[in-house]
Amino acid sequence: MLDFVYYPVSAVLWVWHTGFAVLFGAASGVSWTLAIVFLVVTVRLVLYRPFVAQVRFARTMAVLQPQIRQLQTRFADDRMRLAQEMRGLQREHKFNLLTGFLPILGQLVVFLGLYHVLRCFDHEGSNYVFSADRVHSFLHADLFGAQLSATLLNPAGALATILTLTIPLVLISATATHFTARAAIARQLESTPQTRVINPIMLWLLPVCSLLAGLIMPLGILIYFATTSSWTFLQQLYIHRKLGPIEPAGVVAGEE
Repeated sequence: MLDFVYYPVSAVLWVWHTGFAVLFGAASGVSWTLAIVFLVVTVRLVLYRPFVAQVRFARTMAVLQPQIRQLQTRFADDRMRLAQEMRGLQREHKFNLLTGFLPILGQLVVFLGLYHVLRCFDHEGSNYVFSADRVHSFLHADLFGAQLSATLLNPAGALATILTLTIPLVLISATATHFTARAAIARQLESTPQTRVINPIMLWLLPVCSLLAGLIMPLGILIYFATTSSWTFLQQLYIHRKLGPIEPAGVVAGEE
């Protein structure tokens, strides 16, 4: 259904693997590991500007929340008037709800594509742009003796090595996820019933899920999770520092 995503994603992975294969060999775990890492880097660079737009939208919405709630309370019984006032607020502050929604949707689709392509390296045979030989090389590629297709529940005879690699990867993913959430919560201007429910989930449940993923996910997927989680944290930190603090008047500081 999402072949229009899977094929480009697998093509980018193929390009990076081909490049690193020149240096380390096509069957090398190092080649595949670096290909996965640089696949994430490539996609995140492509999505950089949509991510900035999403951050700007979130900052503006955070400042406007008191005004939005006032409008919702004032026109609770007049949905048409509320819609008119909301459109006026959007025009005044030059924001669009789609600005926040579309980048999230785009990132979700692409990251599902990344995950799907890597998960499809689970059997012999061709996989999107990869020939059967390339798939075979991935299935038998190892990093310090651990196959990239192996999991803790199916370690392929290298449990100690899998543990040695899995533990740091899941800790990186969980830590980056936790501090990404902590930084986002610190920027919230006020607490609401919704944030009081969502914040603990972001702070603790999602990192715990990252830890549990280490039990069932192949090593190649864990490399992807660790890379994308770290990138998200560092990119968020960079963008918010560049934009500066949120202005109380509803204007987002800084220029991109």
